[in-house]
Parts: sequence; structure tokens; C-alpha cells
Amino acid sequence: MTKTSELLNASPSGRLVATISGQQAYVPNPLPRQLALSPSTVYVLDQASRAVATLAGIGETLQNPHLLIRPFLRREAVLSSRIEGTQTSISDLFLYEASERPPGPGDAREVANYIHALEHGLHMLDTLPICLRLLNEMHAQLLQGVRGEDRRPGELRTSQNWIGSRGTPIEEARFVPPPPGLVLELLSDWERFVNEDIEMPPLVQCALMHYQFEAIHPYDDGNGRIGRVLIILYLCARRVLTTPLLYLSAYFDRNRDAYYDQLFNVSARGDWEAWLRYFLDGVTEQASDAAARSRRMRVLHEQYRDLLQQRRESANVLRLLDELFVNPFITAPRAHRLLGVTREAARRILGRLTQAGILTYSFGSWPRVFVARELLEAIERPTAAEQ
Repeated sequence: MTKTSELLNASPSGRLVATISGQQAYVPNPLPRQLALSPSTVYVLDQASRAVATLAGIGETLQNPHLLIRPFLRREAVLSSRIEGTQTSISDLFLYEASERPPGPGDAREVANYIHALEHGLHMLDTLPICLRLLNEMHAQLLQGVRGEDRRPGELRTSQNWIGSRGTPIEEARFVPPPPGLVLELLSDWERFVNEDIEMPPLVQCALMHYQFEAIHPYDDGNGRIGRVLIILYLCARRVLTTPLLYLSAYFDRNRDAYYDQLFNVSARGDWEAWLRYFLDGVTEQASDAAARSRRMRVLHEQYRDLLQQRRESANVLRLLDELFVNPFITAPRAHRLLGVTREAARRILGRLTQAGILTYSFGSWPRVFVARELLEAIERPTAAEQ
């Protein structure tokens, strides 16, 4: 028995069972419907709840929510995909979308798929609860046409998987999730838990939900990304947030070793409180970051509108300003399509925004690419915690 198996064998949170190959796989118990929290954890929960309430208030007062939702979603897509090894930057993604080229293979396509999966999940919440159908449809979107597309997109795994460094054999795995024959049963309890109205704070329920999904690891590939998508879906489904502005991938990426250690410690020792404190610290940190970033972008938007109105710019110039807050990169063909004006009019509008100091010429001979650099910095700039 390996050292990992020895730790998991004494777990109060689950049990070990034999796989077809004779290795030991971990099967988590059904999630607890009650947890007694220590005063220190209650304090951390209160801090997180306050930070989320502040962010929720900002989201509810937005006149044009898409001006913040789409940049935040794209930032999350880049950071969540980075955990899985992709190298696309936020600027790369914005430029990829601004070019309006058909999606090709590579990291940018993988990040774009993450966006499509998350947007699809949020749309499905209008008619469905969080359920297996929703998971499978998001998973199919995530792996379409990219690495992993040969690993049963949209279908639960039928073979044993394991977690470890690339190329690590199952005998040396850090963690071996349940055998495939138990996945559907485990997900059924997980689905009931996610949708039950129990006497548990939503942020606590969310943390437990995320742990259990990662412990089950129900797909051949893409489990980490789907697990992170589920956090914002759950918070929106429970109306903790009405606007999807809170994402934890930046926090998980900065504290990656602690993330894996705390998940494992729940499995090995039943240490729910340490995992909760880690998760809730992340909620507080990222909600505060999202609130500050939202305010910064709103102030910038108001400053730009005031400037353009003082210059007596046209309604189309103001319309294109709003589009820059969706994507700070712009070309004349894209402006032509977005505004429904002639190509010559689109070029004039870009010229007006350049004269106002909002846009600068970035690069390219045709089509020329312009960027709102101050806005891009507001989206990309790391927080003090990220530096």
C-alpha cells in the first residue's frame, strides 16, 4: 500500500475500493448536510459573505452589465485554462476575438471553448437546475475541437483515471478517483446536494459542492475547468449573485499547492474546516478584487463618456466606446459590423477615438488593430495579492 493509500485508508470522509487493475481508488462519502463550524471559520465566512454582498450590490446597479461581465468572464477563462497548462494571455484572447477569424487549434481555441461552456451553462440556468445534463453539455462545449476531443466530450468516463504529473503511472498517482461504475451514483447524490434547500450557508455549500465534484472526477478530461465553472454557476443559481462577476481561478492559481493539499486533506482526514477557510479566503480576496476592478472600469467609462460628450462626438462614437469595454481591441471591419455603418464611417469613428486619446494604433497593416490601452490595463492589472 502506497503512502497516499495509507492516508486515505483511515479517512472519515470516504473509503478505498479496488480498481479493475488492483489499485486502490477513493470513494467519497455522501456530502454532509450539516457542519458545526468553529468560531474562526464563522469569522472567515462572515468576511466572505460581506465581500460577496458588496460585489452583488455593484452588479445590481450596473446599467450595462455586459460591459463588465464579458471582460471578467474572459479573464476567468484565461486564468482557469492556465492552471491546465495553456499559455494564452488576456490580451491574446481579446486580439483573437477582435480579429474575427474562424477559431483554429491551440491554446486560444481552448480558452474560447471555456467561455462558450460557461456562457452555455449560465444560459441553461434559465430553464434547468444544476444537473447532469447541464454538466455534460458544458463538457461537450469545453472539449470541442481541442486537446481532449477524443476523450468522450459530454460523456461520463467509462475507464479509471488518476491525478498526478503528466506521464505518472497509476501506481504513483497523487489521487485515484472512484471507479467508473460508481460515478453515476456519486453524481446523483452530488446533484441532490447542490439543489437541496438545507440549513447551510450558500458559500459553505458551494465549497463542499466543489470538493465533491473534484473528488469524483467524472470525466476523462476537463474536470478541473468544469469544477471551477460550477462555482459561479452555483452562486448564480442560488441568487447569491445576480451578475456573474466572481471567479476563483486567479486565487487557485496563485495558491495552487495549497489548493491541491486542502482538497486532499478533506479526503484523507475529513478536514472540512481547513478547506472551508482556504476557499472562503479566496472568495473574500476575489470578491474584493472584482469590486475594485469593477469600480475602476466604471470610473473609466464615465470619464471617457464625459470626454466624448464634451467633444460633441456622435452617438456611434459613444456606442463604439461601450464595445471597447467588451473588448479593448478593435479594427475597422469589426467597427463596421458592430455599428452597421460604412467602412469609411467606421474608420472615421476610430480616428475620433484616437484623437480623443482613448485608442492608440497597436499593430498590423491590414486590418489595422487599435487598442484602448488604459482600459486593457484596468482589466489585466494584477492586484496586490497577485504581485
